[in-house]
Amino acid sequence: MPAHTIVIGAGIAGLATAVALRRVGHDVTVIEQRTDLTSGAGISIWPNALAALDQIGLGDNVRQAGGRVTAGAIRWRDGTWLRRPSAQRIVHALGEPLVVVRRSALTEILLDALPPDTVQTGLSATALSIAAATARVTLSDGRTREADAVVGADGVNSMVARALNGPLPSRYVGYTAWRGVAAYRLDPALAGETMSAGTEVGHVPLGPDHTYWFATERTREGSRSAGGEHAYLTAKLAGWADPIPALLASTDPADVLRNDLYDRAQPRDWSRGPAVIVGDAAHPMRPHLGQGGCQGLEDAAILARFVGLSPDLPAAFDRFGAFRRRRVRPLVRESAAIGRIVNLRPAFLSGVASRASALIPEWAVASHLASIAAGSAFILPTAGDVGG
Repeated sequence: MPAHTIVIGAGIAGLATAVALRRVGHDVTVIEQRTDLTSGAGISIWPNALAALDQIGLGDNVRQAGGRVTAGAIRWRDGTWLRRPSAQRIVHALGEPLVVVRRSALTEILLDALPPDTVQTGLSATALSIAAATARVTLSDGRTREADAVVGADGVNSMVARALNGPLPSRYVGYTAWRGVAAYRLDPALAGETMSAGTEVGHVPLGPDHTYWFATERTREGSRSAGGEHAYLTAKLAGWADPIPALLASTDPADVLRNDLYDRAQPRDWSRGPAVIVGDAAHPMRPHLGQGGCQGLEDAAILARFVGLSPDLPAAFDRFGAFRRRRVRPLVRESAAIGRIVNLRPAFLSGVASRASALIPEWAVASHLASIAAGSAFILPTAGDVGG
């Protein structure tokens, strides 16, 4: 009889984990408090995450669903090039292009790989009780469900992570992020980032006729723009080089998202008995490396591999955590360090640091990027990693 697993959270990591576990024979139910799973703007899928998606049979679906970035340039706000690499720089360094897709499209691809009744929405998990061989989840409607295993894919504020570790405090990092999708055809040579002292704007193609963009700026926690976020950004970035003003002009103001950014304490324990955490629940990180969702996809494929190699679920989960920590902890630290540099105060210091980054040799940048995001950076465990 197949093991029954409850996955808490139907974000990217949760849905991918459900797909991956079904491929190794588990019966899976996904619990999600939202009723609409289509929200969000875009997401960058680097080659390491595409390799993970290949492992669960969905890589080509995702490649066909989005736009491709092959170079990745960096400019100053006046249009001056800080880094203008060759047109195929990412392909040469990482093995294939970076793919940018709408989050809703990625969600649909993952949902289509699951039976229709797998995801149950409008329910949140409020408590977790762990025994030696089973786990019991209490739901927001008062019912409880028992399973052979529970996977916490419930995000930065994960109930499962707290059940395994106790309190995991969060701290506002000092800056906020805006995201949107513009009905704008981006010149491939401009895909990348535009920088200023204390502000950065990223822009990458989302298919042939749309562009995904994001912006960050240091500001007070919880603050909001009196005239609306779109109007604020339009005024603030009006003097920047194209395509920045054009992107904002081509974005529906109602679709601009704003989220303050937080660091959360990293959990000591990723698993206990038949319970384990993945994605942001296990390793929340700032967005500057573009690896948050990508590492959640790696988690899904690698967790399923450990489960497939060992019938002892608590042992498989424990080995998964040990294996993955070595990969993600340096990425968490590096993404935080980049964020601190981009948002240095006084602001002119961040400008100096951003301009100085152009002095790093291209071979060094490519080599480091490959260690993070190349297809070869995704490494599956072998029987030797299972041990005993």
